[in-house]
Amino acid sequence: MKKHLLILFLSFTTMIFAQKIPAVKDTITKDTTKTKTTEKPEKTPEQKRAEEYAKLIKKKGIERNGLFTIRKIEDKWYFEVPDSLLNRYLLCVTRLKAAPHNFGLYAGEKVNEQTVYFEQKGDKTLLLRSFLNLQEAGTDDNISVAVANSSANPVVASFTVIGRNPKTKAQLIDITDFFKQDNSVTSFSSNAKTQMKIGAIATDRSFVDDIRPYPINVEVNTLKTFNASPSTIPSANKVGAITLELNISMVLLPKTPMQKRLFDPRVGFFATRYIKFSDQQQRTETEYYIHRFRLEPRKEDVKKYLSGQLVRPKKQIVFYIDPATPKQWQKYLILGVNDWNVAFEQAGFKEAIVAKPWPNDPSMSLEDARFNVIRYLPSEKSNAYGPNIADPRSGEIIECHVGWYHNVMKLLNQWYMIQAGAVDKRARTMEFNEELMGDLVRFVSSHEIGHCLGLRHNMGASSQTPVEKLRDKKWVEANGHTASIMDYARFNYVAQPEDNISSKGLYPRIGIYDKWAIEWGYRYYGNKYKDKYAEQEALAEMVTQKLKANPRLWFGGEGKDEDPRAQTEDLSDNVMKANTYGLKNLRYIVQHLPEWTKQPNDKYEHLDEMQTAAYMQYFRYLKHVLKHIGNRYVGIIGEKEVYKEVPKEKVKEAINYLDKELFEAPLWLYPQEIVEKTGATPDKNIISMQNLTLSVLLGEQTLYNLYNQSLTSKNPYPLNEYLQDVFKAVWKPLNHPDARQNTYRRGIERLYLSQIDRLINAPAEAKNSKAASIQQVSDVRLFALQHLDMIEAFAKQALAKEPASSINHLHYQEIIKEIERIKDPKK
Repeated sequence: MKKHLLILFLSFTTMIFAQKIPAVKDTITKDTTKTKTTEKPEKTPEQKRAEEYAKLIKKKGIERNGLFTIRKIEDKWYFEVPDSLLNRYLLCVTRLKAAPHNFGLYAGEKVNEQTVYFEQKGDKTLLLRSFLNLQEAGTDDNISVAVANSSANPVVASFTVIGRNPKTKAQLIDITDFFKQDNSVTSFSSNAKTQMKIGAIATDRSFVDDIRPYPINVEVNTLKTFNASPSTIPSANKVGAITLELNISMVLLPKTPMQKRLFDPRVGFFATRYIKFSDQQQRTETEYYIHRFRLEPRKEDVKKYLSGQLVRPKKQIVFYIDPATPKQWQKYLILGVNDWNVAFEQAGFKEAIVAKPWPNDPSMSLEDARFNVIRYLPSEKSNAYGPNIADPRSGEIIECHVGWYHNVMKLLNQWYMIQAGAVDKRARTMEFNEELMGDLVRFVSSHEIGHCLGLRHNMGASSQTPVEKLRDKKWVEANGHTASIMDYARFNYVAQPEDNISSKGLYPRIGIYDKWAIEWGYRYYGNKYKDKYAEQEALAEMVTQKLKANPRLWFGGEGKDEDPRAQTEDLSDNVMKANTYGLKNLRYIVQHLPEWTKQPNDKYEHLDEMQTAAYMQYFRYLKHVLKHIGNRYVGIIGEKEVYKEVPKEKVKEAINYLDKELFEAPLWLYPQEIVEKTGATPDKNIISMQNLTLSVLLGEQTLYNLYNQSLTSKNPYPLNEYLQDVFKAVWKPLNHPDARQNTYRRGIERLYLSQIDRLINAPAEAKNSKAASIQQVSDVRLFALQHLDMIEAFAKQALAKEPASSINHLHYQEIIKEIERIKDPKK
């Protein structure tokens, strides 16, 4: 009974407490209200960030002022980004500061380039985007909205805003990991990493060494270690990693881009492509704008300039010489740069460009993208290169770093001895005197600086010099042997000893084309034209008139198309004649190589090297000639005939050259005195060249081109006539007094027949090729069958004249058997 009463009491008590809950709630509410009235107001996000900023700054550390305020606090690096730099473009160039042995790239060489900008995303975040937009539309066009929405630039980094500087209102962000870790902006591209077998970054062995701001740029030095697969890099093989130092330059680009100068394909400038959209179009337009430095007269000199007076530019183009460059060559590199002033004078500017030794200034860095530098690279490569880095919005060149490999002098020695050794006694040694080598360094310097100024190669320039002018002392010394230093026309190998031509007529120099190209690209017009399109129209008309008046201003392109006038390493308007002169000199040079290359305790390495160089020169001459067969001249856009076949007479001249200089084997390239010392094997090289030549002369594509050209030409070269000419150059009596020549002749006749076999009976591997498709529809096979009868008749006549026991008799027997097989492969 008591237990039941206890339960009842507890239940009753619970009910009483349950009924009192609302009263308790009222009390709590009242008390809570009183508490809130006594609390401090909650801090705003701005106040919280201000506190975070102040708390961090109290820790002190390094503060450096410039484009951005840079702070280093403990082991972290920070940028203060002012609002004025939001959406401003920054050119970000990453260069090697130190590299491992055998890396393939050297200190000073570029490994990455990006244009980036900071963008605000809410109050707490700054984004870094990469500027990749290559589309353009006028702001007044409706389509501009669609273009903008379809051209979103990628976000490459995101930063949390720590706080704002209370005085400058600049936003503080932690930049450490962006520079320390691997990314697409401040490290290698993914393609480069794949090629170099570089793996993931080792963050525990990677550091931000230093960051220094300047008025328009920030320089960041990092040390990065990457895992690396076994390769030619010793450290990758031994420890599976490579460590290198990088310098990242972030340079503020102009707020207002330089006005674009629209590209004209008749003047050879590097250019950037972009797509133009407008409401008035019925199709998109592709446009290009050239790369050039911003060269303008000073404000007080504009009237003088526009009136035709020479004036100094507002900002001179300055190149610095890497202090690692051997002292004796620095002055010649400087001269090579300064030589371009003669071209800028034609554009209206004096002292527009200058080269200087690197100053003793600790605030300057060779890797700094504000400075143009000729970097000296400790490499066995025999080369040099001159790139330029331009503002992607306008083509304004921001900086250039010429790469100058130490071994380029080896190449210069080879070129000059092999091309000019017959006419310049100074070239007859393996070590040139300082004056001669300095002159050669100077011309290479000029060529590479031309690229830095925006000029492309002009491989057609040398074709505008008449061949006989190259032997005219007065003319060639006054005008040079090529119209452009941007051609690969190294030295005047046409000049003969009896011409007595000095170095003025042997070396390349800034030519008439170079002066014209600089004038076209750099002349300042002020407000003469209302926009870039009006300027383009006026300049196009000027180019038309200039080219009509002077063909030597022709831009022949990079030598990559079919035009035989635009080739590398060739000279004159007639390479057959030019190369015949060149071979006359080369014969003399080869005879004297044992004497000119002789060294104490000679092991004949230099002799072997120079004999190989002589062979390569001969091979270049051969390729120059072969390109005339089956190809076309590519003229100037706007001419009546842009494409024209190579004239019949030129093709015949090419075949005659091959007859004299190749099909009679050039054994003179391999004198016994050289073969005995170096072990050179002439058979391999000579047979290879003869086989290559026949594959061109009797190639399906060559014959197809010649045949089609003959059907529409005003001066046709019928295919059967062409085949007869080639036949006469190859199939000759085997009665040469030098037995070796007969051996080569028999070999080349067998090679010839195998080429005819390919035309008639396509090999299995070629059945699905482009050549096979041509063979199925063209008449070329019919001409080949007809031509086979000519070969058979010749072989039967020759067989009848040969003694039955002779090697020639057996040769012709085999030729006749092979012809029967070609006609009926089933036999």
